[in-house]
Amino acid sequence: MGNVKSPDLPMKHLAACTDPEYTAVENPSRLDSFFLKYIQDKRDLPFAYLTLKISVTLLPLAVLLFVPALTGWLWWAVLAVYMGLSNARFRGPYGLMQHCTSHRVFFRKKYGYLNHYLPWVIGPLFGQTPETYFTHHLGMHHPENNLPDDESSTMFFQRDSLRSFLHYLGDFFVRGLPNLARYLHSRNKLTLRHRLMRGELVYLVVTFGLCFVNLPATLAVFVFPVIMGRVVMMLGNWSQHAFIAAETPDNCYTNSVTCINTNYNHKCWNDGYHISHHLKPAMHWTEHPGHFRQNLAQYAQNEAIVFDGIHFLHIFAYLMTKRYDLLAKNFVSLDGRYADDAAVIALLKSRTRRIRRPVQLAQAA
Repeated sequence: MGNVKSPDLPMKHLAACTDPEYTAVENPSRLDSFFLKYIQDKRDLPFAYLTLKISVTLLPLAVLLFVPALTGWLWWAVLAVYMGLSNARFRGPYGLMQHCTSHRVFFRKKYGYLNHYLPWVIGPLFGQTPETYFTHHLGMHHPENNLPDDESSTMFFQRDSLRSFLHYLGDFFVRGLPNLARYLHSRNKLTLRHRLMRGELVYLVVTFGLCFVNLPATLAVFVFPVIMGRVVMMLGNWSQHAFIAAETPDNCYTNSVTCINTNYNHKCWNDGYHISHHLKPAMHWTEHPGHFRQNLAQYAQNEAIVFDGIHFLHIFAYLMTKRYDLLAKNFVSLDGRYADDAAVIALLKSRTRRIRRPVQLAQAA
Protein backbone atom coordinates (compact mmCIF):
# COMPACT_ATOMS: atom_id res chain seq x y z
CA MET A 1 0.00 0.00 0.00
CA GLY A 2 1.11 3.58 -0.59
CA ASN A 3 1.40 6.46 1.84
CA VAL A 4 -1.90 7.39 3.49
CA LYS A 5 -2.74 10.74 5.07
CA SER A 6 -5.63 10.38 7.47
CA PRO A 7 -6.53 12.00 10.80
CA ASP A 8 -7.37 8.55 12.17
CA LEU A 9 -4.25 6.61 11.19
CA PRO A 10 -0.47 7.02 11.41
CA MET A 11 0.96 8.74 8.37
CA LYS A 12 2.57 5.72 6.73
CA HIS A 13 1.53 2.21 5.87
CA LEU A 14 3.86 -0.34 4.35
CA ALA A 15 4.95 0.75 0.88
CA ALA A 16 6.69 -1.11 -1.91
CA CYS A 17 10.36 -1.74 -1.13
CA THR A 18 12.93 0.41 -2.91
CA ASP A 19 15.98 -0.90 -1.03
CA PRO A 20 18.72 -2.75 -2.95
CA GLU A 21 18.58 -6.48 -3.57
CA TYR A 22 20.91 -8.63 -5.62
CA THR A 23 20.75 -8.37 -9.38
CA ALA A 24 23.06 -10.65 -11.33
CA VAL A 25 25.58 -9.06 -13.67
CA GLU A 26 24.59 -10.33 -17.12
CA ASN A 27 27.68 -9.27 -19.03
CA PRO A 28 30.58 -9.00 -16.59
CA SER A 29 33.44 -6.75 -17.64
CA ARG A 30 37.07 -7.82 -17.56
CA LEU A 31 37.47 -6.06 -14.24
CA ASP A 32 34.35 -7.78 -12.89
CA SER A 33 35.78 -11.15 -13.88
CA PHE A 34 39.13 -10.30 -12.32
CA PHE A 35 37.56 -9.41 -8.96
CA LEU A 36 35.21 -12.39 -9.02
CA LYS A 37 38.22 -14.71 -9.03
CA TYR A 38 39.25 -13.36 -5.63
CA ILE A 39 36.09 -12.57 -3.69
CA GLN A 40 34.11 -15.15 -1.76
CA ASP A 41 30.61 -14.04 -2.78
CA LYS A 42 29.73 -12.58 -6.19
CA ARG A 43 27.13 -10.36 -4.49
CA ASP A 44 30.00 -8.45 -2.87
CA LEU A 45 31.36 -7.21 -6.19
CA PRO A 46 30.42 -3.59 -5.24
CA PHE A 47 32.79 -3.91 -2.26
CA ALA A 48 35.68 -4.64 -4.62
CA TYR A 49 34.97 -1.46 -6.56
CA LEU A 50 34.60 0.62 -3.40
CA THR A 51 37.92 -0.74 -2.11
CA LEU A 52 39.55 0.11 -5.43
CA LYS A 53 38.17 3.68 -5.41
CA ILE A 54 39.43 4.31 -1.88
CA SER A 55 42.81 2.76 -2.68
CA VAL A 56 43.46 4.96 -5.71
CA THR A 57 42.15 8.22 -4.22
CA LEU A 58 42.21 8.45 -0.43
CA LEU A 59 45.31 6.35 0.20
CA PRO A 60 47.59 8.34 -2.16
CA LEU A 61 46.24 11.62 -0.76
CA ALA A 62 47.03 10.45 2.76
CA VAL A 63 50.60 9.66 1.72
CA LEU A 64 50.88 13.00 -0.08
CA LEU A 65 50.02 14.89 3.10
CA PHE A 66 53.22 13.51 4.66
CA VAL A 67 55.48 14.66 1.80
CA PRO A 68 57.79 17.41 3.18
CA ALA A 69 57.78 19.35 -0.09
CA LEU A 70 54.02 19.85 0.12
CA THR A 71 53.54 23.01 2.16
CA GLY A 72 51.41 26.13 2.46
CA TRP A 73 48.15 26.53 0.62
CA LEU A 74 48.82 23.43 -1.50
CA TRP A 75 48.96 21.24 1.63
CA TRP A 76 45.67 22.71 2.81
CA ALA A 77 44.11 22.15 -0.62
CA VAL A 78 45.10 18.48 -0.55
CA LEU A 79 43.77 18.23 3.00
CA ALA A 80 40.43 19.72 1.93
CA VAL A 81 40.07 17.16 -0.87
CA TYR A 82 41.13 14.37 1.48
CA MET A 83 38.61 15.37 4.16
CA GLY A 84 35.86 15.79 1.62
CA LEU A 85 36.38 12.33 0.15
CA SER A 86 36.89 10.71 3.53
CA ASN A 87 33.90 12.14 5.34
CA ALA A 88 31.36 13.13 2.69
CA ARG A 89 31.80 10.30 0.20
CA PHE A 90 33.50 7.25 1.67
CA ARG A 91 33.01 7.16 5.46
CA GLY A 92 29.54 5.62 5.52
CA PRO A 93 30.00 3.11 2.68
CA TYR A 94 33.42 2.04 3.98
CA GLY A 95 32.25 1.63 7.58
CA LEU A 96 29.35 -0.59 6.58
CA MET A 97 31.48 -2.51 4.09
CA GLN A 98 33.83 -3.33 6.96
CA HIS A 99 30.77 -4.31 8.98
CA CYS A 100 29.57 -6.69 6.27
CA THR A 101 33.02 -8.19 5.66
CA SER A 102 33.49 -8.74 9.39
CA HIS A 103 30.41 -10.97 9.40
CA ARG A 104 31.10 -12.63 6.05
CA VAL A 105 34.64 -13.20 4.75
CA PHE A 106 35.38 -10.97 1.77
CA PHE A 107 38.14 -12.84 -0.07
CA ARG A 108 38.35 -16.54 -0.82
CA LYS A 109 40.34 -18.78 1.52
CA LYS A 110 43.05 -19.15 -1.11
CA TYR A 111 43.61 -15.39 -0.93
CA GLY A 112 42.87 -15.05 2.76
CA TYR A 113 45.80 -12.70 3.35
CA LEU A 114 43.85 -10.05 1.42
CA ASN A 115 41.27 -9.98 4.20
CA HIS A 116 43.79 -7.99 6.28
CA TYR A 117 43.81 -5.15 3.76
CA LEU A 118 40.62 -3.44 4.93
CA PRO A 119 41.18 -3.47 8.71
CA TRP A 120 44.94 -2.87 8.63
CA VAL A 121 45.50 -0.55 5.65
CA ILE A 122 42.26 1.22 4.74
CA GLY A 123 40.44 1.10 8.07
CA PRO A 124 42.78 3.44 10.00
CA LEU A 125 42.07 6.20 7.46
CA PHE A 126 38.49 6.16 8.75
CA GLY A 127 39.38 5.88 12.42
CA GLN A 128 39.01 2.10 12.55
CA THR A 129 42.03 0.99 14.54
CA PRO A 130 43.10 -2.49 13.37
CA GLU A 131 40.99 -5.36 14.76
CA THR A 132 39.08 -3.20 17.27
CA TYR A 133 35.84 -3.07 15.30
CA PHE A 134 35.81 -6.82 14.70
CA THR A 135 36.58 -7.76 18.30
CA HIS A 136 34.00 -5.34 19.69
CA HIS A 137 31.22 -6.07 17.24
CA LEU A 138 31.51 -9.84 16.86
CA GLY A 139 33.26 -10.58 20.13
CA MET A 140 30.86 -8.69 22.41
CA HIS A 141 28.02 -6.72 20.84
CA HIS A 142 26.30 -9.54 18.96
CA PRO A 143 26.77 -12.24 21.60
CA GLU A 144 25.36 -9.92 24.28
CA ASN A 145 22.69 -8.32 22.05
CA ASN A 146 22.70 -4.88 23.77
CA LEU A 147 21.98 -6.52 27.14
CA PRO A 148 23.74 -5.60 30.42
CA ASP A 149 26.99 -7.46 29.67
CA ASP A 150 27.36 -5.54 26.41
CA GLU A 151 29.67 -2.71 27.46
CA SER A 152 28.17 -0.53 24.72
CA SER A 153 24.58 -1.24 25.75
CA THR A 154 22.12 1.65 25.57
CA MET A 155 19.67 0.11 28.06
CA PHE A 156 20.60 2.13 31.11
CA PHE A 157 20.39 5.55 29.49
CA GLN A 158 17.47 7.86 28.77
CA ARG A 159 17.59 7.55 25.02
CA ASP A 160 15.96 10.84 24.05
CA SER A 161 18.35 12.88 26.20
CA LEU A 162 21.44 14.65 24.84
CA ARG A 163 22.92 14.67 28.33
CA SER A 164 22.55 10.89 28.53
CA PHE A 165 24.12 10.45 25.10
CA LEU A 166 27.11 12.58 26.06
CA HIS A 167 27.49 10.45 29.20
CA TYR A 168 27.31 7.32 27.03
CA LEU A 169 29.84 8.72 24.56
CA GLY A 170 32.25 9.91 27.23
CA ASP A 171 32.08 6.57 29.00
CA PHE A 172 32.96 4.80 25.75
CA PHE A 173 35.95 7.05 25.06
CA VAL A 174 37.33 6.67 28.59
CA ARG A 175 36.48 3.07 29.47
CA GLY A 176 35.41 1.42 26.22
CA LEU A 177 38.64 -0.37 25.32
CA PRO A 178 39.60 -1.44 28.87
CA ASN A 179 36.06 -2.75 29.39
CA LEU A 180 36.19 -4.64 26.08
CA ALA A 181 39.54 -6.22 26.96
CA ARG A 182 38.22 -7.21 30.38
CA TYR A 183 35.05 -8.65 28.85
CA LEU A 184 37.00 -10.76 26.32
CA HIS A 185 39.26 -12.02 29.09
CA SER A 186 36.31 -12.92 31.32
CA ARG A 187 34.69 -14.90 28.47
CA ASN A 188 37.97 -16.67 27.70
CA LYS A 189 38.05 -15.12 24.23
CA LEU A 190 41.78 -14.72 24.48
CA THR A 191 42.49 -14.78 20.74
CA LEU A 192 40.13 -11.85 20.24
CA ARG A 193 41.66 -10.07 23.22
CA HIS A 194 45.11 -10.53 21.68
CA ARG A 195 43.89 -9.17 18.34
CA LEU A 196 42.38 -6.15 20.08
CA MET A 197 45.53 -5.32 22.02
CA ARG A 198 47.83 -5.95 19.07
CA GLY A 199 45.83 -3.66 16.79
CA GLU A 200 45.62 -0.85 19.34
CA LEU A 201 49.31 -1.11 20.19
CA VAL A 202 50.41 -1.01 16.54
CA TYR A 203 48.15 1.98 15.91
CA LEU A 204 49.51 3.88 18.93
CA VAL A 205 53.15 3.16 18.12
CA VAL A 206 52.79 4.11 14.44
CA THR A 207 50.80 7.26 15.23
CA PHE A 208 53.24 8.36 17.92
CA GLY A 209 56.19 7.82 15.59
CA LEU A 210 54.55 9.72 12.72
CA CYS A 211 53.95 12.71 14.99
CA PHE A 212 57.72 13.32 14.79
CA VAL A 213 57.64 13.04 11.01
CA ASN A 214 54.73 15.36 10.27
CA LEU A 215 52.45 16.34 13.12
CA PRO A 216 49.70 18.10 11.10
CA ALA A 217 49.44 15.18 8.67
CA THR A 218 49.35 12.67 11.53
CA LEU A 219 46.56 14.58 13.25
CA ALA A 220 44.58 14.74 10.00
CA VAL A 221 45.12 11.16 8.84
CA PHE A 222 45.32 9.15 12.07
CA VAL A 223 44.04 11.13 15.08
CA PHE A 224 41.00 13.10 13.92
CA PRO A 225 39.47 10.09 12.10
CA VAL A 226 39.55 8.00 15.29
CA ILE A 227 37.68 10.67 17.22
CA MET A 228 35.21 11.22 14.39
CA GLY A 229 34.80 7.52 13.69
CA ARG A 230 34.04 6.55 17.27
CA VAL A 231 31.55 9.38 17.70
CA VAL A 232 29.73 8.25 14.54
CA MET A 233 29.75 4.58 15.59
CA MET A 234 28.37 5.34 19.05
CA LEU A 235 25.75 7.65 17.56
CA GLY A 236 24.75 4.83 15.22
CA ASN A 237 24.58 2.23 17.97
CA TRP A 238 22.55 4.61 20.13
CA SER A 239 20.00 5.15 17.34
CA GLN A 240 19.85 1.48 16.37
CA HIS A 241 19.09 0.53 19.96
CA ALA A 242 17.19 3.63 21.08
CA PHE A 243 13.80 1.91 21.31
CA ILE A 244 13.78 -0.99 23.77
CA ALA A 245 10.81 -2.74 25.36
CA ALA A 246 11.78 -2.96 29.03
CA GLU A 247 9.84 -6.20 29.49
CA THR A 248 11.65 -7.98 26.62
CA PRO A 249 15.07 -6.34 26.15
CA ASP A 250 16.52 -9.59 24.83
CA ASN A 251 14.05 -9.75 21.94
CA CYS A 252 15.66 -8.51 18.72
CA TYR A 253 12.30 -7.27 17.48
CA THR A 254 11.90 -5.00 20.50
CA ASN A 255 15.45 -3.87 21.22
CA SER A 256 16.30 -2.55 17.75
CA VAL A 257 14.72 -0.76 14.78
CA THR A 258 14.41 -1.15 11.04
CA CYS A 259 14.62 1.69 8.51
CA ILE A 260 13.29 0.98 5.02
CA ASN A 261 13.04 2.87 1.73
CA THR A 262 15.88 5.28 2.38
CA ASN A 263 18.84 6.32 0.22
CA TYR A 264 21.02 5.38 3.19
CA ASN A 265 20.33 1.71 2.49
CA HIS A 266 21.60 2.13 -1.08
CA LYS A 267 24.73 3.92 0.07
CA CYS A 268 25.45 1.76 3.13
CA TRP A 269 24.47 -1.77 2.13
CA ASN A 270 21.01 -2.05 3.77
CA ASP A 271 22.33 -1.10 7.19
CA GLY A 272 18.86 0.16 8.09
CA TYR A 273 17.67 -3.43 8.57
CA HIS A 274 19.05 -3.71 12.07
CA ILE A 275 16.40 -6.03 13.50
CA SER A 276 17.00 -8.72 10.89
CA HIS A 277 20.74 -8.18 11.26
CA HIS A 278 20.53 -9.11 14.95
CA LEU A 279 18.18 -11.99 14.19
CA LYS A 280 20.60 -13.38 11.57
CA PRO A 281 23.98 -11.63 11.84
CA ALA A 282 25.54 -13.58 8.96
CA MET A 283 22.72 -12.90 6.49
CA HIS A 284 23.99 -11.24 3.34
CA TRP A 285 23.20 -7.55 3.01
CA THR A 286 21.20 -8.07 -0.18
CA GLU A 287 18.83 -10.50 1.57
CA HIS A 288 17.46 -8.18 4.26
CA PRO A 289 14.60 -6.59 2.29
CA GLY A 290 13.29 -10.03 1.29
CA HIS A 291 13.63 -11.37 4.82
CA PHE A 292 11.70 -8.36 6.12
CA ARG A 293 8.83 -8.91 3.68
CA GLN A 294 8.69 -12.63 4.45
CA ASN A 295 8.48 -12.06 8.20
CA LEU A 296 6.06 -9.14 8.44
CA ALA A 297 3.75 -11.14 10.69
CA GLN A 298 6.53 -11.58 13.27
CA TYR A 299 7.41 -7.88 13.09
CA ALA A 300 3.78 -6.93 13.69
CA GLN A 301 3.21 -9.53 16.40
CA ASN A 302 6.25 -8.27 18.33
CA GLU A 303 5.34 -4.61 17.82
CA ALA A 304 8.65 -3.96 16.10
CA ILE A 305 9.48 -0.36 15.31
CA VAL A 306 9.89 0.28 11.59
CA PHE A 307 10.47 3.65 9.94
CA ASP A 308 10.03 4.49 6.27
CA GLY A 309 12.10 7.16 4.53
CA ILE A 310 14.43 8.09 7.40
CA HIS A 311 17.63 6.59 8.76
CA PHE A 312 19.64 6.55 11.96
CA LEU A 313 20.91 10.12 11.76
CA HIS A 314 17.30 11.31 11.49
CA ILE A 315 16.34 9.15 14.44
CA PHE A 316 19.16 10.59 16.53
CA ALA A 317 18.32 14.19 15.62
CA TYR A 318 14.60 13.73 16.26
CA LEU A 319 15.26 12.08 19.62
CA MET A 320 17.68 14.75 20.76
CA THR A 321 15.14 17.47 19.85
CA LYS A 322 12.23 15.34 21.11
CA ARG A 323 10.45 15.58 17.79
CA TYR A 324 8.35 12.50 18.33
CA ASP A 325 5.85 13.94 15.87
CA LEU A 326 8.41 13.52 13.07
CA LEU A 327 9.23 10.00 14.19
CA ALA A 328 5.51 9.17 14.20
CA LYS A 329 5.14 10.70 10.75
CA ASN A 330 7.64 8.15 9.40
CA PHE A 331 6.50 5.23 11.55
CA VAL A 332 5.15 2.25 9.58
CA SER A 333 1.86 0.79 10.77
CA LEU A 334 2.32 -2.87 9.94
CA ASP A 335 -1.10 -4.14 11.03
CA GLY A 336 -3.15 -1.04 11.76
CA ARG A 337 -3.15 -1.53 15.52
CA TYR A 338 -2.30 2.11 16.28
CA ALA A 339 -5.32 4.39 16.14
CA ASP A 340 -3.46 7.64 15.55
CA ASP A 341 -0.12 9.40 15.87
CA ALA A 342 -0.69 9.91 19.60
CA ALA A 343 -0.69 6.13 20.09
CA VAL A 344 2.53 5.82 18.10
CA ILE A 345 4.18 8.59 20.11
CA ALA A 346 3.16 6.89 23.35
CA LEU A 347 4.77 3.66 22.12
CA LEU A 348 7.97 5.39 21.06
CA LYS A 349 8.30 7.29 24.33
CA SER A 350 7.79 4.10 26.33
CA ARG A 351 10.65 2.47 24.40
CA THR A 352 13.18 5.27 25.07
CA ARG A 353 12.85 5.30 28.85
CA ARG A 354 15.89 4.38 30.88
CA ILE A 355 15.77 0.77 32.07
CA ARG A 356 16.94 0.43 35.62
CA ARG A 357 18.98 -2.44 36.99
CA PRO A 358 18.43 -5.25 37.71
CA VAL A 359 16.84 -6.47 34.49
CA GLN A 360 14.63 -9.51 34.49
CA LEU A 361 14.83 -11.00 31.02
CA ALA A 362 11.70 -12.48 29.55
CA GLN A 363 11.76 -15.20 26.93
CA ALA A 364 12.15 -13.65 23.47
CA ALA A 365 9.03 -13.91 21.36
